[in-house]
Amino acid sequence: MPKQKSTTQKPVEELTYEEAVAELESIVEVLESEQNPLEEAMKLFERGQELIKKCGASLESAQLKIQKLAGDSLISFEEDSE
Repeated sequence: MPKQKSTTQKPVEELTYEEAVAELESIVEVLESEQNPLEEAMKLFERGQELIKKCGASLESAQLKIQKLAGDSLISFEEDSE
C-alpha cells in the first residue's frame, strides 16, 4: 500500500473511527514490510499513536452512549458464559 504524505493527511480530529482504523492498519503494514529511514519511521509511529488515541476515545464514547441508553438493562457478555 502506498505511503501517505503528511501534507495530504487529514488532521486526526477530523477522521471518522473507520478512517482512523484504516490509516492505522496502513501504517502498521508499512512499518512491518518496508525498511524506512529512522526519521520517517518515527513520524509514522507518532501518527499511529495519535490514531490509537482517537480510536480509543471513539470507542469509549460509544460505550458511554450505550450504557446511557441501556441503563440497568445492560448485560455483560461475561455473565452469559454459562
